[in-house]
Amino acid sequence: MKKATFLFVLGILSAFLWSTAQPAKCAETDDQQAMDILQNMAGILAGAEQFSVTVRSSYDAPQENGQMVEFGALRNIQVKRPDKMRVDVHESDGDQRLLVFDGKQIIVHNLTENVFASTEKVGTVDDAVKHLISVLKIPLPLGRLFRSTIPAELEQIVEEIDYVERNMLTDVVTDHLAVRTRNVDFQIWISQGGKPLPIRIVITYKNFMGDPQFRADFSDWSFSDRGVNGPFTFSPPEDAEQVPLLVRNRPESSIPVQEGGAK
Repeated sequence: MKKATFLFVLGILSAFLWSTAQPAKCAETDDQQAMDILQNMAGILAGAEQFSVTVRSSYDAPQENGQMVEFGALRNIQVKRPDKMRVDVHESDGDQRLLVFDGKQIIVHNLTENVFASTEKVGTVDDAVKHLISVLKIPLPLGRLFRSTIPAELEQIVEEIDYVERNMLTDVVTDHLAVRTRNVDFQIWISQGGKPLPIRIVITYKNFMGDPQFRADFSDWSFSDRGVNGPFTFSPPEDAEQVPLLVRNRPESSIPVQEGGAK
């Protein structure tokens, strides 16, 4: 290699190593501006009469030997306020599940085993989400995003927020925020433009050994009847077995299920 060419390549390599080795800093943006971006997104979701979204998620499962193992799921979520919700789930191990709320009852159907369970719950989507998480202990990742109270809840739980950067590597240009609460830290990427929506979120459970994470990518957002077409009723398949809906007892060491927990 000629000396001039070598020096040129060395300069490029040095610049690359220098730029990647230095700790990145958050952008100089006012905390209130970052909170405004987060709250604008929350207001869009809280005020929507209906929406659907596809969520591809993964989460760390701490093993007894201390190693983190990643599992994942693909969810299609439909919310039709005030009292309709449907979540279709495909787990990374092949299991398929369905959750339906019709304003009067909650039905959980395991399609793989062809068993289902139901419980009476009259109320709104907000009521159903709270009942699922707090009473039944059924995992509903990112459940806070489904509730119309999300702006007020964020106002209460956010202890620190920073604007990280204007991210150009996603399918759409996003505002990347870093948020701290008492129980979790989370990063969220929110699309820029007239309808700010979550594009990606990473939640770190800082009070659990190994700081396990939950990660989710959002796509195919829809606010039209075509995207939110249910069905929001449940008819048991032929030969399906009805079983009791049991309240889960999760060990203390597991990642919490509320507001975007493990499974």
